[in-house]
Amino acid sequence: MATYNHFYEMPVYKTCRAFRIKVTTFARKYFPKSEDYQLKAQLLNSVRSVTANIAEGFGRFHYQENIQYCRQSRGSLTESMEHMITAFDDNFISKQLLAEINSDYKECLAALNSYIRYLKSAKLRVDNNK
Repeated sequence: MATYNHFYEMPVYKTCRAFRIKVTTFARKYFPKSEDYQLKAQLLNSVRSVTANIAEGFGRFHYQENIQYCRQSRGSLTESMEHMITAFDDNFISKQLLAEINSDYKECLAALNSYIRYLKSAKLRVDNNK
């Protein structure tokens, strides 16, 4: 795996950032005003947390802490997907938009899981060399 100097250079961050931008755009476009302080606010908080946790973990400089922040990111990603399912159930978005978001969600999930696996193996290498 390549070495990155900044979190925003990493493919996992770029993938999750694209997801955040898309979800935010859909929420602003399709959610009714009545949801500004309810579902929309919850969704925006959770989807922003996905990339924020990747960034914070990267800045910790310790594998185990980075892994934990990536797990939190994964939880926020899944929470965001649940909010989009709720938006579909409440007829705010179409089945087609939900399917598009679900596809992007799966891509982000795979990227996060790969990054977590990499961090675990890197931690193991360091621990074995002590």
